[in-house]
Amino acid sequence: MSGRWSLVRRVLSVVAALGLWQALTSYDINLWLRFEQFPTVTEVARAFADRVSGDAYWQDLTDSLTRIVTGFALAAVLGVAVGTAVARSRIAADLLGPVLEVLRPVPAIALVPVAILLFPSNEQGIVFITCTAAFFPVMVSTRHAVRALTPVWEEAVLTMGGGRRRVLWSVVLPGALPGILGGLSVGIGVSWICVISAEMISGEYGVGYRTWQDYTVVDYPGVFVGMATIGLLGWLTSTAVELLGRRLTRWLPRAESRPAALPARRRPAPAAPAALSVPTAQERVRS
Repeated sequence: MSGRWSLVRRVLSVVAALGLWQALTSYDINLWLRFEQFPTVTEVARAFADRVSGDAYWQDLTDSLTRIVTGFALAAVLGVAVGTAVARSRIAADLLGPVLEVLRPVPAIALVPVAILLFPSNEQGIVFITCTAAFFPVMVSTRHAVRALTPVWEEAVLTMGGGRRRVLWSVVLPGALPGILGGLSVGIGVSWICVISAEMISGEYGVGYRTWQDYTVVDYPGVFVGMATIGLLGWLTSTAVELLGRRLTRWLPRAESRPAALPARRRPAPAAPAALSVPTAQERVRS
């Protein structure tokens, strides 16, 4: 019953937001924020229906999804591998740590000129930027998760005759998996920000490229169609990462799966002890 009410509340929140948007744009509210040039919800819906019926929309969707999946998959593999190596090896930490810490504060979108110089095509450059954006959240989360593991587990495996490979696959990666999944969840969101920005700057196809083109020709309903598409794609990919994480960590206890605490039973009050009868003087004489 609680799950049904939660779904109802979520739907109502979306409906309320759309209703507020429709009201502000229909009446051209122009106070401190200016909504007079914003398209209404109905105009965006009509533009969305027109776009979906064409082939260009699905081509842009396919291109953006291909770039995000390729870049994010590379970032996941490299981030987990480098984060584990830096956390487990002093040599790797000394060699890679300073370079990574210098590069980590640099925004991935600032690497567009580097990608243009390095790669022969814009497609490869956008995948590189997407991979770089997701790499650092995954790497940092993996590094912290591996370092936080208790050494007792590793010592137990070594005591039972297991080697370092056994420790890695049976202790380190499973134990650090919740932290790794947290980095993946952050990385997929950052990847969408950077892939859309890269498509706007140097792309030829994709949702970001089409959204920027709509802005340059003053097609504001088309701009909002692109924004809605980006939001839906980001939500779908983030949900996919979360569901994959739950499947991989089925052995972890879930807060929602814990049984509700049973009310404490009231223990019956102990019966009062029977009053001791003290024999009177006459009864003592008779006895």
